[in-house]
Amino acid sequence: MTPSARYATVATPPGPFTVVVAPGPDGGDVVLAAGWTGDVAELLPVVHRALRPTWVERVEHLPVLDVVEAHAAGDVGAIDTVPVRQRSGPFLEDAWEVLRTVPPGQPDTYAEFAARCGRPSAVRAAANACARNAAALFVPCHRVLGSDGGLGGFRWGTPVKRWLLDHEAAHAPVPVDA
Repeated sequence: MTPSARYATVATPPGPFTVVVAPGPDGGDVVLAAGWTGDVAELLPVVHRALRPTWVERVEHLPVLDVVEAHAAGDVGAIDTVPVRQRSGPFLEDAWEVLRTVPPGQPDTYAEFAARCGRPSAVRAAANACARNAAALFVPCHRVLGSDGGLGGFRWGTPVKRWLLDHEAAHAPVPVDA
């Protein structure tokens, strides 16, 4: 267990965004959980039991919230280097790392995401990786769509997912090969 963690909330266009952080090995913060809620109690159950803090302290501000605000202001790549700590089995942990390679403005389908993970037939497992992601935004599971091109699910609601996809499409860097 993580002995202690801190959390803070910031206003974003789709609603309040709360992040839970713990000290990382280099002394900086690592994100344990994040999502569009003003209630930290909604985030703690999604943190793996081996990482779940024994207590959390509310603080007024965390440096990672500057990154959230930069993303909301249009710097959609700002989230790319935020340290995140999640635990599960090997496939899920690998899939969460792969999610961080899906470019903003260029969402994958679940089938494409499964192929990106090296397991093209594991579409359900890829969808499960999105569903079990505790670090929303920083591990951008919102960038994966249903195989029919529909939004699919999102823990924080499809209106939030739609806003994120539209926002990132409007602010994503133009691909070099375009």
